[in-house]
Amino acid sequence: MRILSIDGGGIRGILPAAVLALCEDRFCNGRSAGEFFDYIAGTSTGGIIALGLSIGLRAKDILAIYMEHGSEIFPPRRQYRNRTMRRIQWAWHFMRNLNQYKYEREALRRNLLATFGDKLLGDAQRRLVIPSFDEYTEVHLFKTPHHGDYQRDWKEKMIDVALSTSAAPTFFSTYRNGDRHFADGGVWANNPIMTALVDAMACYDIDRRDVWILSLGCIESDFAFTEDQMTKGGIWHWKEIISSAMRLQSQNGLGQAGLLIGRDHLLRVDGEPMQDAIELDDYRRAAAELPEIAESLVDLHGDRLADFFMGARPPFNAFHGPRHMPDA
Repeated sequence: MRILSIDGGGIRGILPAAVLALCEDRFCNGRSAGEFFDYIAGTSTGGIIALGLSIGLRAKDILAIYMEHGSEIFPPRRQYRNRTMRRIQWAWHFMRNLNQYKYEREALRRNLLATFGDKLLGDAQRRLVIPSFDEYTEVHLFKTPHHGDYQRDWKEKMIDVALSTSAAPTFFSTYRNGDRHFADGGVWANNPIMTALVDAMACYDIDRRDVWILSLGCIESDFAFTEDQMTKGGIWHWKEIISSAMRLQSQNGLGQAGLLIGRDHLLRVDGEPMQDAIELDDYRRAAAELPEIAESLVDLHGDRLADFFMGARPPFNAFHGPRHMPDA
């Protein structure tokens, strides 16, 4: 069983999308990378990529959405040359963001609607696990109907699942889906590797050594305690703790998965942590830097990556929804 896991990371989703697009060119004879996996787990931006791959979209086409429309979703700020004006701009945005979310969702919604239309989660041909959480502080996993117990989520529109998993706090408002509000799954499972592995082992009688996982990251922020964090504390000095929490959660998930299936059955493809990290909404830097990093990563891991694309996998048999065949 092959599992593809894709981290959250805002516009830095350019990196995993570019890695997969290169793999399609080199190993898949132009076919969608999603066809070579039994499971795809994705959080936030990774969830959007996972949903696209599950219905046969090529990573190349998903990458084009990021590259061509990323500046609409995360409009870059005007760049002032004058230092005083830059400081005034920074102060104004800082004060505004203390009390309001940073972006409107319309550009993201519009592009996702053009991508997914009226497709349902039940239309997916790959098993999906997409993390989010709701207003009752309950973790939530949107899942395809690949098990008889999974009777509810297949009715969800893909656009609603995408907007639910990517409603990043401070960037976008929570997303109302029916009678519930959802927020970004990256708060608790930015690296969703264990959500898919646990689901696979719970749903199927499969030996853990028969599972292979490709885990794609979006470049984590470098982190070390500062002197002020150690000596002063306080909200101001720990304001970036959420980025650290995401990185630590990812390390924990990778460690657990490696212990369960064997580290030799797990390939993690991610750039080196950056001290001057690309912000989750920095379209300019992401578009300029990440495609080149993706190419270097595929060159570095080419032999092992090729193993994940040896032979397409069949679509799963759906227990419910539009793809359900009673006699299957």
